[in-house]
Amino acid sequence: MKVVLLAGGYGTRISEESQYKPKPMIEIGGRPILWHIMKEYSYYGFNEFIICAGYKQHIVKEWFANYFLNSSDVTFDYSSGKNEMIIHESSIDPWKVTIVDTGLNTMTGGRIKRIRKYVDNETFMMTYGDGVCDVDISKLLEFHMKHGKTATLTAVMQEQQKGILNIGGDNAVKSFREKNVSDSALINAGYMVLSPKIFDYIDGDETVFEKEPLETLAAKGELMSYLHKGFWQCMDNKREKDLLEKMLEINAAPWKKWD
Repeated sequence: MKVVLLAGGYGTRISEESQYKPKPMIEIGGRPILWHIMKEYSYYGFNEFIICAGYKQHIVKEWFANYFLNSSDVTFDYSSGKNEMIIHESSIDPWKVTIVDTGLNTMTGGRIKRIRKYVDNETFMMTYGDGVCDVDISKLLEFHMKHGKTATLTAVMQEQQKGILNIGGDNAVKSFREKNVSDSALINAGYMVLSPKIFDYIDGDETVFEKEPLETLAAKGELMSYLHKGFWQCMDNKREKDLLEKMLEINAAPWKKWD
C-alpha cells in the first residue's frame, strides 16, 4: 500500500528555516522531519511513498537523489585515472519514492488530486509532512478496512487546535470544521487511510482538502475517526522544532520506534 505525503506548502510560520527549504525538509536530529515520518511507516512495513512536492521541490528531489550515497561507506578511486566509486556498506532503507511537483500554490486537496495516477486506483494512506506520531499504523489500517467507509483520519486531543471533529458513539465523524480560538476538542492529526473514491470529492487545484471534501464526507457518514491517545506533535514553529529536537537528544522520542 502506498503512502502519500503532503510536502508542498510554504511553511511560513517557521520562516527562519522555510525560507531556505520546504518545511518537511527541516531537520530534527540531523534528518528531515519528512524522513522521520517515512521511517514511522516503514517500521510497519509500508515502503512505497508518493511525495506531493511544490515549494522548492528541487530540494526534496536532490536530497533523495543523494540519499543512497550519503547513507553508504564509499571509496572514490582515481588511481587509474578514472573516477571509480565503490560502495562498501549501506544503511539505506528499502524505499520506493516518487516525488511529484504538484505546483507552487496548489491547495492540499489539489495536491492529492494531482497524484491520482500514481496510486493505481487503490486504497492509500496519506499524512502531512510536518508532524510525527506514535499511532499504531497497522491497527489504523485494520480499523479502516473493517468499517468500509471512504476515509479514516487519526484523531487526537491537543491544546493547539487544528480541524475540529464532532465524533459520534460509532466513531463516525458527524461534522468537520476549522478551529476557533476557544475550542478544546479532538483534532485531525492526519495519518489518514483513503479509498480511491476520495478523488471524486476533490475538484481541482483550489480545493482545500480539510474543507469541502472532509466536510462533505462527514455529512454523508463516509468519514471515520481512529482515536489515538498517544503522542502526536506537529512542527509549525521553532518552539515545536526545538521540542522535537530535545526529545531526540534525550532519547525520549515516542515516534522513533525503529532502531
